[in-house]
Amino acid sequence: MKKIFQQLPIFTLFLVPVFVLAQTDKAYDMNISGVKVIVQPSGNEIVVIKTIIKGGVQNYPGSKAGIEDLSTRALTECGTLKDDKNSFKNKLDKISAQVYGYTDMDYATISINCIKRDFETAWPLYTDALLTPRFDNKEFERIKQDAINIIRAIESNPDNAIENMARRTAFAGKNYSKDPQGTIETVTKLTSIEAKKYWQSVFTRAKMVIVIVGDLDKAIIEKKVKDLLSKVPAGTPFTQQEEGYSPSVNSFKSRQRENATNYIQGITSAPLPGSPDYDAFVLAIRVFSMRHFIEIRSKNGLSYAPRVQFNQGKSPYSNFSVSTTEPDKYIAIARALIDKVKKEGFTEEELKSEKTGYLTGLYYRQETNEEQAAALATNEVINNNWKRSIDIKNDMNNVTLEQLNKAFAKYIGNITWVYQGDPKKVDSRLYIQKETPPIPTEKKAF
Repeated sequence: MKKIFQQLPIFTLFLVPVFVLAQTDKAYDMNISGVKVIVQPSGNEIVVIKTIIKGGVQNYPGSKAGIEDLSTRALTECGTLKDDKNSFKNKLDKISAQVYGYTDMDYATISINCIKRDFETAWPLYTDALLTPRFDNKEFERIKQDAINIIRAIESNPDNAIENMARRTAFAGKNYSKDPQGTIETVTKLTSIEAKKYWQSVFTRAKMVIVIVGDLDKAIIEKKVKDLLSKVPAGTPFTQQEEGYSPSVNSFKSRQRENATNYIQGITSAPLPGSPDYDAFVLAIRVFSMRHFIEIRSKNGLSYAPRVQFNQGKSPYSNFSVSTTEPDKYIAIARALIDKVKKEGFTEEELKSEKTGYLTGLYYRQETNEEQAAALATNEVINNNWKRSIDIKNDMNNVTLEQLNKAFAKYIGNITWVYQGDPKKVDSRLYIQKETPPIPTEKKAF
């Protein structure tokens, strides 16, 4: 399943995707046939199960980018050995169940969502999709063409285009330079046979985590999962790589593009998952993002939606982005704001307010079984600790102002800048020089 790219309300752009779970019965984990199985009782009649395949872009070379995305889509859209595409879909529709896949930078997910009373009917369909996918060539060519159309749409959107350019530039030669959805060039060359072989290579117990959110008896879970895993190869031991990003100098790369305005994105460092600075940095970036928004939009009218985000993952990074008719004025104001925060720090009131806002957002988003399962999966894969989903409230409340200021100062340093738009509107020297450039006094048309 592809990511859906859309313009979000401005406040959602500052949210960091870590979730906290509403507590019913206590969550637990168990090891079944060498696979960690995480269970969160839900207190309702919905069952969500996610089979996680760790690795993401680490699992394939750049020349095969998109293969995991197509493989997971094929599992649910090409049918199984028992059911063709229509038969498989009709059986799911009859019980209002869903089986769907999703790929990201660090892992792939194949999920099922059903009503508890229909679990015994839905489970065999789910396991058939995992164990005996059809990879029908005709259907595969259809979903491949759909994927190509989506890639074209992504690249035609300037927000997505600048984001991809920034990541590929910052992580050139590394895993995070790859696109999970692939490129038109790489996806066009992929075949159903390649996709099938790829799925067989990664669908191993060594790369697997299973997350269950629902009120299922533990004995039933153990039996169902054990039966499934008896048909899954063990695979070779797997360690997911972590790569920090810390540019040694400021850099700038531009590309001419016929946009209505000019797009700028900057990538700099962030703490690795599980590091002592992690929680403080999450809050620091959120506080700074609001200051950045006020300074760039409210006070100077340079952009309608300036953003600063912490992109969490196995290769985490901080992300500045803006669209503006005055790129040189933006960089001067943004860098002056960074200098000001490093010199003066944040305030106790900002920290207190952000803790409240952050936790309110977490509780709001964790109300569905789907989001609870996503929280457990993300924290297990990225942070190697699914219990972070539950402990995050206390962790965030314990962050001090000193930790907040130190984390920001430590990781917001040299920045890798990229630019798309009119090259005549930008002076690259302002982005790469060590000293913060002066703010232009001439007022240009907005």
